Amino acid sequence: MSTLTEVVPAPADAAGTRVVEHVVEVDAPVERVWRLIADATEWPLFFPPSVHVERSLLERSAGGVETERLAIWATANGEVKHWTSRRRLDPAARAITFRQERSVAPVASMGGEWTFEELPGGRTRVLLQHDFRAVDDDPEGLAWIERAVDTNSTAELAGLARLAVRAGSDELRLDFEDAVQVTGSAQDVYDFLDAARLWPQRLGHVAAVELIETVPGQQVLRMDTRAVDGSVHTTESVRICTPVERIVYKQTKVPALMTAHTGRWAVITDGDVVRASSQHTVLLNPDAVTAVLGPDATIDTAREFVHRALSTNSMLTLTHAKRFAEQRATAGPLDQP
Repeated sequence: MSTLTEVVPAPADAAGTRVVEHVVEVDAPVERVWRLIADATEWPLFFPPSVHVERSLLERSAGGVETERLAIWATANGEVKHWTSRRRLDPAARAITFRQERSVAPVASMGGEWTFEELPGGRTRVLLQHDFRAVDDDPEGLAWIERAVDTNSTAELAGLARLAVRAGSDELRLDFEDAVQVTGSAQDVYDFLDAARLWPQRLGHVAAVELIETVPGQQVLRMDTRAVDGSVHTTESVRICTPVERIVYKQTKVPALMTAHTGRWAVITDGDVVRASSQHTVLLNPDAVTAVLGPDATIDTAREFVHRALSTNSMLTLTHAKRFAEQRATAGPLDQP
């Protein structure tokens, strides 16, 4: 079993920097655990706070050491935050150091290190250390950061421990895409996908929507979706919107059959034709398969069920976005997004 330890705080130094450590022992070999942390673009699948990560390689040395920049969107104490970090990955030392290049208040600075220790029996000890300061060394800001670091680190290490045990089992992962060709404006397609608050009036399978967008381009979407059998399911997502190109999202409240669900709406113009697509990545929850689908259900049954349900809803949305854009192109605006 994996054992998550309590946070171990170090006293603040004279300059106001706080240092905290979180540790987990994982029932998986060190190479596998290392890979899960090294590929930050996969974090939204097993780190509950992570919403979206974009990576750019800055430097690679002959010894395999890499320096990279990460653009990260994540939740912290119920808020969506966005920052950029620089990481240095040293596989020989089994260490990954990181430092935020652009922090967001109340954080003035933050950095830290991942270290990985091989244990007997094919197990791994993972140590995650953070050091941070609050803007103007404000005590309330420091308390907010400590709470966020503790909550997120605990969730991240627990997610890492769970996934590391199952990593390599491709049957639990589902990746697929649906797409339509649109003879219309990419802006109109994007506007339809962006304006989710209007989906209950535009999409028959959407029963209700609550959309919160306090920061432009960062949306929290709560949606009631009506299934084919008439049942209604509630999901919650964080969406990161980049006009007029894409909307990436992560469901923060998923159905029982899933442990994670991320996706991307993409709008690509090629000459006079617009390609609109919906991409999904899902991690299935094997413990819920028989409870949800019946005693004879298997992982393959769950894969087919989830694929069909998500693809059906995606194609309904894409088809309506196509019709919306093409009618606007031929007849002018039908309604405002």
